[in-house]
Amino acid sequence: MPQRETWATRVGFILAAIGSAVGLGNLWQFPFKTATNGGAAFVVFYLVAVLLIGFPAMLAEFSLGRRTKRNAVDAFSRMGHRSWRIVGVLAVLTGFWILSYYNVVGGWVMRYILGSATGAYFDDPAAYFGAVSSGPEAVVAQALFLGIVVAIVALGIEDGIERATKVMVPSIVVLMIALAVWVATLPGAAEGYAFFLSPNVDTMIANAGSIIPFAVGQAFFTLSLGMAIMITYSSYVGRDDNLIVDGASVVVTNTIVGVLAGLVVFPILLTIGADVTTDTGGAGALFVATAAGFGSVPFGRLFGIVFFGVVLIAALSSAISLLEVTVSYANDNFDVSRPVLSIGIGIALFLLGVPSAMDTAWLTWFDNFAYQVFLPLSVLLLIVFVGWVVGQEALEELLSGAEGYRTFGTVWLWTIRIVVVIAVLATLALGVNEMFLVEDAAFFEPL
Repeated sequence: MPQRETWATRVGFILAAIGSAVGLGNLWQFPFKTATNGGAAFVVFYLVAVLLIGFPAMLAEFSLGRRTKRNAVDAFSRMGHRSWRIVGVLAVLTGFWILSYYNVVGGWVMRYILGSATGAYFDDPAAYFGAVSSGPEAVVAQALFLGIVVAIVALGIEDGIERATKVMVPSIVVLMIALAVWVATLPGAAEGYAFFLSPNVDTMIANAGSIIPFAVGQAFFTLSLGMAIMITYSSYVGRDDNLIVDGASVVVTNTIVGVLAGLVVFPILLTIGADVTTDTGGAGALFVATAAGFGSVPFGRLFGIVFFGVVLIAALSSAISLLEVTVSYANDNFDVSRPVLSIGIGIALFLLGVPSAMDTAWLTWFDNFAYQVFLPLSVLLLIVFVGWVVGQEALEELLSGAEGYRTFGTVWLWTIRIVVVIAVLATLALGVNEMFLVEDAAFFEPL
């Protein structure tokens, strides 16, 4: 078997984990999920979910990955519980499922960088989105984006993923701050901030049942939980690293970028008079209405290139982590070189993503199923295993390199055993009800 790689530096691991978290979940999903789920009310539920569910769940994945030094499937066997491998299989499949349509959206982003440079979408943003979001051209763009991802992962942990994310993550943060400063000068800035940051209590109470599954799913998606990413990445980490501090760094940076995305997107939408509760459904928050905004403000081409350039960097940083999950499993179990594995898995991902590239209705269904079923189910089973099956071992691993956090560790263990399990179980029930049992549930609703 090939020798297992490790991160060259602790900073490399943290930046790679942040890069995985800071992706399309922040810059594509977060704005439109906020827009279509109650605005600031969604933001409140999301922040609570990140703090009470997402952060503890991330530490659970960290502890399992570093304890076993194995991929997400074999980690359960290494802990002495081979029958639980199905949980790892589910997590790997979830990441594979998500990446199949994630590549399609990545292809859209590449087209929008070109469209910003040429001004192609300025006259009719909706028509431009319709032209690039589905059909043969979308399939080609999907392949180009996936090709970049495969090339980076094929280079390995240190030379590929770590080196790429050390450039990508700081670039994302700096450019997002610059965009937020520019957006503050737009006439719709104050109204956009109000929609994004001023929750309506009545809305929160009345729509909690429909908002919560998406808010918790957003927390999982943006923190890369339930997809085996954090198990995989932490399996390359040394035992002296403080996983608690590392996890907090990922959560804080991820949340900052998500908030910055809202502070950029909504002022642009309100500047052009968009109805953010309806016009931004699906991918419109980023691709239709935002493109219209760049077409109607000074220096729109320049800022469009910068904005969609940031989105592309974020998309790549997350996509490489999703691909690494499957490559890591194959690399640990088969005597085949990393480049060959990366290419082979990339071809399989391309084929699964073709329906989403040909019809956005399929992409919507893939995305909803991931949010409402795959992610909460995967996180629930993992948390039950870490909290109740190997709880003390997980706690011991979490405190390795963090001996001064013993009280925190005890609170963490009981939090994932009770609070997180109940919260995720409720979220899964609400999600299944919303997707399958509601009478007007739309399985194939186009973006």
